[in-house]
Amino acid sequence: MKVGVLALQGDVREHFSALIACGVYPTTIRRRAELDAVEALVIPGGESTTISQLAKSFDLFQPIRDRISHGMPVYGSCAGMILLADHILDAKADQESFGGLDITVRRNAFGRQVDSFESDIAFADGTPTPVRAVFIRAPWIEKIGSGIEILAEVDAHPVAVRSKSILATSFHPELTGDHRIHRYFIEEVARGALQQVQ
Repeated sequence: MKVGVLALQGDVREHFSALIACGVYPTTIRRRAELDAVEALVIPGGESTTISQLAKSFDLFQPIRDRISHGMPVYGSCAGMILLADHILDAKADQESFGGLDITVRRNAFGRQVDSFESDIAFADGTPTPVRAVFIRAPWIEKIGSGIEILAEVDAHPVAVRSKSILATSFHPELTGDHRIHRYFIEEVARGALQQVQ
């Protein structure tokens, strides 16, 4: 499977390492030709407005939006979740998202940088072992639309969701050494979506 990591800003190296640990050798995505060459995409955590603006500067914004709308498997963590949400609360006036997930997210919902925390949370992948989740200026989901499966919650707020070929988490699994989320994306989300297309 050809997986790309959007490499405009954010924790790109950490996602690379997590994917390699899962047996996938990703490529960096900074150009349209690189995007066209991959089957699935990871959007890392970072600063959502900066990633959005850089995607426009690199002429990637609309191509990514189009690929997502046509079913390309994609996983977004933290800022990546914001960029995949159809609706954003507390967004900057000119902020746009790639969309694809019928959810409403609130930016920085858990607080500022000093309010960052780690927690073991239940993740609905069929195993009883909790996932170690790192929340850094993280969003949460305030409203979900049809076809959204909630995979994890914190304080009654969804923090991991799936919709067909899209996976998003409020937290950063790439920072923990626990690769379950990346493996879930590859095995359950991306492979399943690509098999349906073939």
